[in-house]
Amino acid sequence: MTQDELKALVGQAALAYVVPGSIVGVGTGSTVNCFIDALATMKDQIRGAVSSSVKSTERLLAHGIPVLEASEVESLPVYIDGADEIDPQGNMIKGGGAALTREKIVADLAERFICIADASKLVDVLGRFPLPVEVIPMAAAQVARRFAKAYGGQATVREGVLTDNGNLILDVRGLQIREPLAMEAEATLWPGVVTVGIFARHKAAVCLLGTPEGVRTLQF
Repeated sequence: MTQDELKALVGQAALAYVVPGSIVGVGTGSTVNCFIDALATMKDQIRGAVSSSVKSTERLLAHGIPVLEASEVESLPVYIDGADEIDPQGNMIKGGGAALTREKIVADLAERFICIADASKLVDVLGRFPLPVEVIPMAAAQVARRFAKAYGGQATVREGVLTDNGNLILDVRGLQIREPLAMEAEATLWPGVVTVGIFARHKAAVCLLGTPEGVRTLQF
C-alpha cells in the first residue's frame, strides 16, 4: 500500500470521530487533505469547520463546507490533524507545514485531538524530525542560541518560508525530547517565540495510524 493510500485510509477512518451536527476542527497537510475530501461526503451532516490554515480553508470551501473563524467558536468536540512525529504517549511534533501556531489555537478549542498519520510517524522518542518553532523575526538568532545552550539543538531558519502570521520558522535538529511537556513549557516562555511545535499540552487523545494491515487505533 502506498503512502498516499495509507493517508486516504486514515482520512476516511477519521469520519467516525466527527460528531453529527457539530463544527469540526480541521488541521493542515497532505493527510488532512484526504480527511477534508472524505468530510465532503458528509458535509450536510455538520455545521461547518474551523480551519488551521489558508490552504485548508480553501480546500474546505471548494468542497462547499462552511468555514468559521476561531473567534466565532467557543469549543469544538474534535480537532483532526496530522503529525510529523507522535510518541507512545500521544505527544507530537507538528509544524512541518509551518501552520503550528494556528494548529495549536484550534487544538486548544477542541475537547479531543484525533491524530491521523501513517505508521512511519510513530517514534519512541520525539526529535528525529526537526522541531519547528515559530519566531518573531528579530528574535530568530537569539532563540537559536537558547536552543543550543539549553538543549544542544542546532536551529536554522527555514529558507523561503513565512507563516500565515508573517513570522519565521526555526527548525531545531539534534534533539531527543524525552520530556515533551517540560520542553514545551520552557521554550514557549522565551521572548520572541510564538509557538513551539511540541504538542504535549495539546496531545492526541486518539491516533489513527495507517499501516499496510489497515488502520491501527491508539488510545492515549
